[in-house]
Amino acid sequence: MPAVTADTFTLPHLAPAVGRARAVKSVTKGPQAFEGDGFPVTRAFAGVSYQDIDPFIHMDQMGEVEYAPYEPRGTSWHPHRGFETFTYMIDGTFQHQDNHGGGGIIENGATQYMTAGSGVLHIETPPDELVMSGGFFHGIQLWINLPAAKKMTAPNYQNLAGGDVELLSSQDGGALIRVIAGEIDGYVGPGKSQTPMTIAHVTLAPGASVSIPWNPEFNALAYTLAGQGTVGEGELGGSAAPIAAGTLAVMVDGDRVVLTADKVQDARNGALDVLLLGGQPINETVVAYGPFVMNTKAEVVQALEDFNYGRFGQIPDDALQPFHHRH
Repeated sequence: MPAVTADTFTLPHLAPAVGRARAVKSVTKGPQAFEGDGFPVTRAFAGVSYQDIDPFIHMDQMGEVEYAPYEPRGTSWHPHRGFETFTYMIDGTFQHQDNHGGGGIIENGATQYMTAGSGVLHIETPPDELVMSGGFFHGIQLWINLPAAKKMTAPNYQNLAGGDVELLSSQDGGALIRVIAGEIDGYVGPGKSQTPMTIAHVTLAPGASVSIPWNPEFNALAYTLAGQGTVGEGELGGSAAPIAAGTLAVMVDGDRVVLTADKVQDARNGALDVLLLGGQPINETVVAYGPFVMNTKAEVVQALEDFNYGRFGQIPDDALQPFHHRH
């Protein structure tokens, strides 16, 4: 799991975190499914109430999968309205294009934000050469809600290279923290979202533990990408909950998040990898239908009508298209 790596002993270190450790409300394991033209995903938020994940809507772990030649899949052109998408490519390569001029290659620790806002058409697909060669593929796609006042904002696109992220380490160097968006301990990630939030990718060496200060007004979610360990604090009458690849831990109440890697990790990854995310809850009604996330059923019906009547615009003349193998 390369993403972005660094020598933790040369990085800025987190200050000692103070205050109450967040307690664990639930740990769930997401089911497997297929998305787009058939790429495997884990539905990270399945079975978790919207109140626990607000301002987030939906998250898929894409892969991890080792593709044979001609197996990689993406999505065809499709619409979105009313939210932002955040795509984080840990392994492999994805191309993105939308009909507002946004687009680029996302690979090896890069992220992209697309503010769908009032409406956008876009495509995400592996490049032709990757389809032909096959290869390793692993990433995250997260949907971030927009408040009613920003639902119809103009579409926007940000492409952030892996090297743009802010890198920190725990005090003993046992944990690498990549701040992708928002702020941790005064260190600010490059991603700029419409909704206040923090997203970080944390890698812990076997047996390492880290205590990360966390905005008490934000919710806190820990999704395990690989490895096994615990979330929460076991001392002082608290309880640490076990986590493993594919699980989502929902945490409540507190000023910091505690993650600990088991002393023994699987040989392939050799570490505990956690996507840590949280944001300011929007606390509004959500009506979601497919690629539209609105506040009322009438707004969803309007979105469908606008899409069907071409009001989201046209697919560009130079549009990317999914690879089709011709025998």
